[in-house]
Amino acid sequence: MAGLYYEEFVVGHEFRHELSRTVTEADNMSFSLMTLNPQPLHIDAHFAAQSEWGQPLFNSLCTLAIMIGMSVQDTTLGTTVGNLGMSDIRFPKPVFHGDTLRSRTTVLSKRESKSRGDVGLVEFEHTCLNQRDEVVAICKRMAMMRKRSAG
Repeated sequence: MAGLYYEEFVVGHEFRHELSRTVTEADNMSFSLMTLNPQPLHIDAHFAAQSEWGQPLFNSLCTLAIMIGMSVQDTTLGTTVGNLGMSDIRFPKPVFHGDTLRSRTTVLSKRESKSRGDVGLVEFEHTCLNQRDEVVAICKRMAMMRKRSAG
């Protein structure tokens, strides 16, 4: 399913995304080092073993990226102009190597753009869950979406 146009979004609609992803040590190491994040809780197994978690924590910003990425196919693929911002980002439970993530998205609101007639603004709430159905991440995101009538 390609992304939806502004007119096609319905406030309150929940998407349950079919994609899931098991995260690995390599994902964590690569993302942390690629983003210049030397946090030993992510990249040093010995250090992390001494922490309260007893193992490395999966990088929360990578979790955020995966959660939003899972939503693209169903919501914004080819129909978004861009993200305007994210807010209320929370990570209520940790993610560890080997966890399998999946996500869902709810349309919170939508409104016409005040400055551009060819787009509208859609606010999403993304929720990421692990294999135990525990919420591991949640955020709100505002996207500028193309209108079908403009194209």
